[in-house]
Formats: sequence, C-alpha cells, structure tokens
Amino acid sequence: MNQQPTTHRLSAGATDFIASADLQGLLSQTRPDPVRVREILAKSLTKQPLSAMETAILIQADDPESIAGLFSTANRLKREVYGNRIVLFAPLYIGNQCVNNCAYCGFKATNSQAIRRTLSASEIEQQVISLENQGHKRLILVFGEHPDYSPELIAQTVRHIYDVRSGLGEIRRVNINAAPLDSEGYKIVKSSGIGTYQVFQETYHRPTYQTMHPAGTPKGDYLYRLDGLSRAFEAGCDDMGIGALFGLYDWRYEVLALVTHSLFLQDRYGVGPHTISFPRLCPASGVDLKTRYSVDDRDFMRLIAILRLAVPYTGLILTARENAAIRREAMKYGVSQIDAGSRIEIGGYTETSAMQVMEREQFSLGDIRPLDTVIRELLQDGYVPSFCTACYRLGRTGKQFMEFAIPGFIGSYCTPNALTTLAEYLADYASPETRAAGMQRLQVELDAMPDTPRKAAVSERLRRILECGDHDLYV
Repeated sequence: MNQQPTTHRLSAGATDFIASADLQGLLSQTRPDPVRVREILAKSLTKQPLSAMETAILIQADDPESIAGLFSTANRLKREVYGNRIVLFAPLYIGNQCVNNCAYCGFKATNSQAIRRTLSASEIEQQVISLENQGHKRLILVFGEHPDYSPELIAQTVRHIYDVRSGLGEIRRVNINAAPLDSEGYKIVKSSGIGTYQVFQETYHRPTYQTMHPAGTPKGDYLYRLDGLSRAFEAGCDDMGIGALFGLYDWRYEVLALVTHSLFLQDRYGVGPHTISFPRLCPASGVDLKTRYSVDDRDFMRLIAILRLAVPYTGLILTARENAAIRREAMKYGVSQIDAGSRIEIGGYTETSAMQVMEREQFSLGDIRPLDTVIRELLQDGYVPSFCTACYRLGRTGKQFMEFAIPGFIGSYCTPNALTTLAEYLADYASPETRAAGMQRLQVELDAMPDTPRKAAVSERLRRILECGDHDLYV
C-alpha cells in the first residue's frame, strides 16, 4: 500500500515538536547536583508539571539517595492527587485486519500465523454481555489499521455497545485505541459519545520509528502520527491518551519525549493528555524482534515514578502486559488505571480457555486473572477499585477537567463516585470473599471522611445502592 502525501491531511500549523537533538543533549549532561534533585522533587509536590530539563535531571539522578527520594515523592504525590483509587477497565479487540507491518506487532500484515477476524455485531454483543456479567463498566475498543475500520464503523460499534444491556449491567464509557484519523474522521467518532481517543507514537525517535514502521504503509508516516491528536483537538475532541512502547529505544529518551508531547498539548490547546501509557515490549505471534533497549524492572519503576512527578494531573495506565507482582508494585509510584479480567484474543471473552491463543492476539499478556480476583487484591491492599464515569457524563472533560485536575483536587470529586461504583459491584457481581473485603473498605473510607454534608450524601447513596438496589448514583 503506497503512503499518501500528508500535505493536506495535517492539522493547521502542524510541526514536529520533538527536538531530538535537544532531548539527547539533556540526557548527555553529567550527574546532577543532589540539591537540584531535591528542589525538583519539592516542586513536583506543588503539582506543577515539570519541564523537559527538570525531567531529564530526575532521569540522570541514579544514585541511591535520589532514587529513594524519587520513589517516596511519587508515592506521596499520587496519594495527594488521586487518593487510593484505582480505575478499572477492560480492552475489547474488535478486529485484527491491518495494512501496517510494524516489526513488533502480531497483527502486522505479513504475519501468516495470525488468525484474521473482525467481530460481527452479534459477536460484539456477546463479548459485551460477557464483560457486563463480570461487572465491567468501562471499555477500550482496539482496532487494527485497515480500510474496513472506518470512522463510521468505529462510531457504529460504540453506539451498539452502549445499547447492550445484560441484567443490571451496562457499559457507561467506551474509549478508543485505533489509527489516527483526519479531522472529519474524529468528528464522526466523537459524535458516538466516546471517552478517550488513544494514539501511541510507539517511539518518538525518528530513526527507530522508521526502522519499526516501513515506508509505504500508513504508520510509516512519523509526522502524520505525531500530529494525530492535534487534528483531534481541531475536530472538537478534548480527551486524549498518548503512549510509547518501551523497549524499542532508550527509555530515558522516550520519557522525555512523552513529557514534551504533554507540554506541547497543554501549551497549544490548554489541555494535556488525559492518560499516558508505557507498555513494555512483549512476545507476539510471528515476531522475532530483538533490541538492546529492554527495560528492566528497576528502571521501569523509575520511569513510572518520573512520569508521575512530571505530569501530576495525568492518569497513568499500566496494562495486563505486566504480571500481577509488577502491577502491584507500580501502583505505589503513580499508576492510577489498570485493566482487569482481560483477554485480547478476538472473541476472547466467550471463546477461549485459561490458555492464551497467541495467533489470535496482538501480544501476550502477563496477568489474566479474573476481575473479581484483581478487585479483591486491590481491596486487601487498601485501594478503592473504581468504575467511575461521571466526569464524562457531566461534561467535565478537556479544559474543565484540567481546572479540577491540575490543582490536585481529583480526590474530592472522584472518591465519592469511586465508592458508589464499588458498592454497585459488591451488590451485583462480587464473590462472598470480595464482598466482605469491599464492605470493610467502604466503612474505612466513610470513617475517614470529615463530618460534612458531602459525607452524609455519600453515605445515603451507598445505602440506596446496597439496601434498595438503586444504581448509577454519582456527582
């Protein structure tokens, strides 16, 4: 497939805002002064975004004292901004047709081992019913890049999913992970009522990008992908997710680039990304890719903590690519969203066993525990699992969301809604063991609230859910 010219497809004023030489220069500096490191850590606790230079200093500070300070500050900042909530969602893969040939991906066009399939409307309904019967309320839909997966099809799929009901279950928020679109495409998808639109750059390092994404494919156009969220903003979308695939290039460079991308969106559109994802390279069907940039667990925790401090207002997503132990550790340092009960085979929620079928999935997963098991562990660790979607349904997105988020007041708005969605899960879906742990957690959270009208309102909503069977109560 020949790559089309980008002249008329880019946003107004499109630019390559990743100044690679500048980022490399920041990373080539000598080990920073510990006093300066402490100053930057202190600044992060004021909940101000860090500059690329300040982020680079934290990256370069690899002495034990600085790393200990990094982790303790990230843990504190996360608790101050997000409280002890962990937002839960599930991925739903709609189709794995793809015209790209990404070196790391099981969906690549030349992978003859891949079992190609696109779910029909009735198959999508069965997947959604299965997810609703587990207790899920939030999904992210994943599409390969292919002419069949047009903006119209994506929008139609979103509307269909919102209409599916199974008992007391319903999907209240659908996010999208798909190819970047032109402005008209984004408008069509936005009209269906989506939440976040994710576009991952994969790697911000141009030479590596070109190696991983061959010319002559849509994804081979670096600038068109980099400009993707700018076109989305011009189309009226205001809730975006960015990400990089760690292991393709130097993790330090990718962290700086993610922060640079965040600052660019904030400066140009007044809204930073709603989420940042940082998956590590995983085995995949038909892929034999070896790089010298694999990220070990220690550096992985460092980069999560650094991102938490650099972009305090942005949700950090850690998916089930990672195993349960890594995810449990990472939540201490900044992760605020995880998927649970995930299957990424096409049709995986109704058609697969406990074993993964790599020929039907994009990559292998490290954590395929059931949703109830994950929720119970979160409760036992002192977290509040949340299925909250209130901000999207009340229009608290984009600049309005940032007005709440940047000062660090997310906990004041989100904790009450997290508790009511947890109560719904406990009433409708939880195992006896999880329900017992959840009821204890609800009481602990209520006891910790000051005696204000807000506490009284939360307590009344919980009573209505648990005793009267009411649902979907939020502020």
